[in-house]
Amino acid sequence: MSYIQPQEFATKMVDAGEAKVFMSTKDTLIRAYMAGAILALAAAFAVTVAVNTGQFIIGALLFPVGFSMLYLLGFDLLTGVFTLVPLALFDKRPGVTTKGMLRNWGLVFVGNFAGAMTTAIFMAITFTMGFTLEPNAVGARLMDIGHSRTVGYAEAGAGGMLTLFVRAVMCNWMVSTGVVAAMMSSSVSGKIMAMWMPILVFFYLGFEHSIVNMFLFPIGILLGADFTWGDYLMYNEIPTVIGNLVGGLTFVGAMLYATHYKMSPSRRQLDSHGPVSPLVSGPAE
Repeated sequence: MSYIQPQEFATKMVDAGEAKVFMSTKDTLIRAYMAGAILALAAAFAVTVAVNTGQFIIGALLFPVGFSMLYLLGFDLLTGVFTLVPLALFDKRPGVTTKGMLRNWGLVFVGNFAGAMTTAIFMAITFTMGFTLEPNAVGARLMDIGHSRTVGYAEAGAGGMLTLFVRAVMCNWMVSTGVVAAMMSSSVSGKIMAMWMPILVFFYLGFEHSIVNMFLFPIGILLGADFTWGDYLMYNEIPTVIGNLVGGLTFVGAMLYATHYKMSPSRRQLDSHGPVSPLVSGPAE
């Protein structure tokens, strides 16, 4: 069967986190750059579909094509490394340090942002005929999204910022579930099906994804939307990054690590044999 049991993919999660810590700077940046560029293109595609059809659900149904492509190509998103890399630190893998984890996060952030910005510039050109015309309908919609999800949050005050943070937490709960879901199968079709479901949920519910937002808001600014780089960073990107970290690490990484990688002895074992060796609590073979 192509399905992989949770105990097995939990080990794969920790192994993946360890590998990312030791990846070279060149490879980390290239993989992050391409991930940001592809995910941004998928966001542009989904918004275009939604505008042209008048049905947002159709855009949401198709958006996961970008996530599937970048994962199968071995590229890295900040949301994914937020979840996987700390597990190698929790497991005390040799050579894995907090400094190494932060280095990985920083490089992936830079790469994702550069990739998303590249796509934003390319799409801004296509929406305006090389900045010679007013933005088309899709460009106008992107401008509206950028304004409502920066200035809109700011105008709502503390309630708006709380909403932004919670949406970011729930976003990476779903997105990182997609990352892990791809480890549940050894077949390409199985990986795609498993990834598609949580990514669809996050996009349709309008949760805040830090890398998607690296495209949505800069392109709005490039097209002339009524908000600034400061608005984008203060009232969206920075809180979204923090929320994504919390959501991916707590609801996905830590939970799976605690129950599938570091399993506690069952009640039957305790009742039959008394206290068992701590080795029982280690990763399943």
